[in-house]
Amino acid sequence: MTGSSTQGIKTVLHPVSDLARAKAVYAALLGVQPQTDESYYVGFEAEGQHIGLVPNGGPQGMSSPVAYWHVPDIEAKLAEVTAAGAVVKEAAHDVGGGRLVATVTDPDGNVLGLLQDR
Repeated sequence: MTGSSTQGIKTVLHPVSDLARAKAVYAALLGVQPQTDESYYVGFEAEGQHIGLVPNGGPQGMSSPVAYWHVPDIEAKLAEVTAAGAVVKEAAHDVGGGRLVATVTDPDGNVLGLLQDR
């Protein structure tokens, strides 16, 4: 192991079939209104966590929630986890504002997200 650290899970994305209905439920659950409210993504910031709603799983085809581990160096962490047996599902790419995301699957097919803010 290279010892590259994680900063914990701070972001969880949920695929939703009805964005308006899901937005109401998550606003009630979290006690805050969305910080980002677009037709393609709704994001909430609550108690240091980012909770995102992705209509129909978005372009990445999410079928279940994905937890994103925040890391200081996404490429180093990708190299570390793939050397340990993970398989890259979605290579690191910029999703706006300098934020990089990637996903891998573990040996059982569970999807793990990685996120780096520049």
